[in-house]
Amino acid sequence: MTPLVDTFGRTHDNLRISVTDRCNIRCFYCMPEEGVKFEPKEHVLTFEEIERFVRIAVSLGVRKLRLTGGEPLLRRDLSALVRKLNAIEGIEDMALTTNGVLFAAQAQELYDAGLHRINVHLDTLDRARFQQITRRDDFGRVMEGIEAALRIGYNVKINAVAVKNLVEPDIVPLARFGRENGIEIRYIEFMPLDAQGIWDKGKVLLADDMIAMIEREIGKLRAIPDQDPRAPATEYAFEDGIGSVGFIASVSRPFCLNCNRIRLTADGKFRYCLFAIEETDIRTLLRNGSPDSVIAAAIRQSVREKWIGHQINTQQFVPPPRPMYSIGG
Repeated sequence: MTPLVDTFGRTHDNLRISVTDRCNIRCFYCMPEEGVKFEPKEHVLTFEEIERFVRIAVSLGVRKLRLTGGEPLLRRDLSALVRKLNAIEGIEDMALTTNGVLFAAQAQELYDAGLHRINVHLDTLDRARFQQITRRDDFGRVMEGIEAALRIGYNVKINAVAVKNLVEPDIVPLARFGRENGIEIRYIEFMPLDAQGIWDKGKVLLADDMIAMIEREIGKLRAIPDQDPRAPATEYAFEDGIGSVGFIASVSRPFCLNCNRIRLTADGKFRYCLFAIEETDIRTLLRNGSPDSVIAAAIRQSVREKWIGHQINTQQFVPPPRPMYSIGG
C-alpha cells in the first residue's frame, strides 16, 4: 500500500467526515441567522456510503477519523455510524466535534458504540455572550453535555473561536475552567470561513496575545516538547503542572507545510484542504457503480493536486465559496 503523499511530501492519514451540514445554533461567524440553505436529504451520503468510502481511505493509509457537521448529533442514529466505523480494521483513533447542545442525551450510546474522544465548541462561559454569539439560549444544555462526557469517561477538549473585541473576557475563565476539570482548551484564531464576507484580519485575536493574557492572570506556560508537527494545535502546559491549553493559529502561524488532513463533505465532495476551491465529486462515483479502485484513484489524484497552503496572509488568498458548516469542521 502506497500512502497518500502529495507533491510536497506530506502524508495524509487523517480524514474528517461531515455527516450533515445542518446545525441547531447560528454562530454569527459561521452562519447567517435566517435563510440558510441546506443540502436536500437525497444529496447527503448514507451511512453505508460513508462506511465504504472510509474502508477505501483506510486501504490508502488513513488511520484517524473525526466526525463533524454542521452539528453531527442532528444526524439520526449517529451511534450506528460510529459502530460501523469503529469496526473497520486499521482505524486507530476516532473523535467527534460537536456544539454539545444534544450531547448529554446521546453521550452513553455513542461511548458504547466506540466513541471516546470529543471536542466541544464553546467560546464563552458567559450565558449572555453565548447567546450573542450563537443566537440561541442553549448554554445550560452545552454544560450538561460536558458534564455528561466527563462523568462517562470521555477525553474532552473545548474549541473556542477567538474573535477580537468580543471574547477577550473569556480567554482566562476558559483556561481556568479547563484546569479545574482536566479539559484542554483549544483557542482557534478567527478564520475566513463564513462565506458572508464579515472576516477581516483586524478581527483575529492572535495566539500570542491570548498567551500573554493567560500568563498574566494564571501563570507561565511552556510549550510541550516533542509535539506531533502535523497536529493543528500548538500545546502549552502550565508551569505549575495543572492543565494545558492549545492554540490553532491558522492566521498568525500557518501549519500548512505539515498538514495531514483530508475531508469529505456531507454531500460527498472530497477536499484536500479546509480552504480548497476545488472539490472531487465522490458521491457520484459511489452511486454510479464505480469500483473501489476508481474511487481510490480519485482520492489519490486529489491529494496529488493539493496546494502548498491557503495563503491567508497573502494577496493570493481566495476564501472558499462554501461556508464552514457546509464544508465540515
